Amino acid sequence: MAEAEPAGAAPPPPGLGSLLPAREFLGSRKSQLLLTESVLSFIIFICYIASVATSFMMAPLLEFLLALFLCFAYASKLNEKFKGLYWPLMDFLRCVTAAIIYFAISIAAVSKYNDGASKAAGVFGFVATIAYAIDFYIIFNNLVTFLKQGSSDSPEGRKSEEDDSDSTSN
Repeated sequence: MAEAEPAGAAPPPPGLGSLLPAREFLGSRKSQLLLTESVLSFIIFICYIASVATSFMMAPLLEFLLALFLCFAYASKLNEKFKGLYWPLMDFLRCVTAAIIYFAISIAAVSKYNDGASKAAGVFGFVATIAYAIDFYIIFNNLVTFLKQGSSDSPEGRKSEEDDSDSTSN
């Protein structure tokens, strides 16, 4: 028979469970987008390795690694521990550049190369472009909301609003 733990017993050490991401992050839209981006980037990387267009394989590899790093960083809450970096802006720049790069190399892969792996990489690249564009659109909306809140809270923002109301009432 198993005995119940005494009331004053300390919980077991976290062990490997501390490396697992938080459940609330795994269910979030950001987690799903990062996992989609990393899976698409890995598929595109494999397609470029198998194709004639091997010169394009570095971009999906870097984007795959960056997406995995950000997924790990957000899951382990590194963004809360390292306050010196503005994480949403870094993520926004990553998504914008990835969407532009994927769009450009996908056009080149589809139009210039005739093998099936290059065509598949190009098609997956267009899908990845859409995924990254959705991600940077969401991040952009969050950044705009944050900046609007920050400008109304600051004394300079309130002063300019008061000046505007004075000039219109005269």
